[in-house]
Amino acid sequence: MSTMPDFTLEQDLSSAATIPSTWYRDPRVLQREQDRIFAKTWQLVGHSEQVSLPGDYFTCVVADEPLVVTRGNDGAIHAFSNVCRHRAGPVAKGSGHRKALMCGYHGWTYSLEGKLLSTPEWEGVRCFEKDRQNLPAARVETWGPFLFVCLDPTTPPLGEVLGSIPKETEHLPLTHMSLFKKVDYEVACNWKVYVDNYLEGYHIPIVHPELFKEIDYRAYRVETEAYHSKQHAPIRSKSEESLYRRGLPEDKEPEALYYWVFPNLMLNLYPDNLQTNIILPLGPEKTLTHFE
Repeated sequence: MSTMPDFTLEQDLSSAATIPSTWYRDPRVLQREQDRIFAKTWQLVGHSEQVSLPGDYFTCVVADEPLVVTRGNDGAIHAFSNVCRHRAGPVAKGSGHRKALMCGYHGWTYSLEGKLLSTPEWEGVRCFEKDRQNLPAARVETWGPFLFVCLDPTTPPLGEVLGSIPKETEHLPLTHMSLFKKVDYEVACNWKVYVDNYLEGYHIPIVHPELFKEIDYRAYRVETEAYHSKQHAPIRSKSEESLYRRGLPEDKEPEALYYWVFPNLMLNLYPDNLQTNIILPLGPEKTLTHFE
């Protein structure tokens, strides 16, 4: 039986209330979120350049599930459970380049396409079908330089989830961008608190006075679609040093686009750079922000 308090979503924003405070603190709620949200949504896990050549791989975790992402000899990008089918040892660690994936426990070896290749000292074992012991696969798709993984087979394709974002950003040189800076930091709050903050510009005049001077706050808008929202405002600043004009051709108007993709991805797009924030729960009241 559920012990979570009842909550009815109010569509009329003027009468809406926040969700119960226990949903931000209860470990049981977080476990439900891992199972019903993070395990059923597209998660940004890396960049396609990390697996640019056959044999390249890197490991990651999605909804507490350890994964390994590979570029197979077939030229395709794959994502698999990073758990050996024998005794649950990892078949890969970190990142690098390999001809095959091998469990560090008993040496079971898998191809870059997830197929079980060899099982040392396994002769004579009965009731064992090697072809049925391949690594479980996850869905993997790319957008620009970004690589997404989804554990759930029923979740809509990545293109449907991104909605209008690819079209609205196709004029930006995303595929030519390379990683400039990466920072991970922990915040003492529930992951939803971090997202709540990002989803409104109400705090800009007080918290971000420099940004407030750059934009026309009175024209600030939040637009929502099925799986994402977009925040934007006209740029008032005329300075060439402005973040919104730096590297901008003279015939182009400055812009800044702030997207949130359900449930935990934030994209801040400027004329010459892109920032991403991935918000990952470390516990009911601790959050990891993966910033690039």
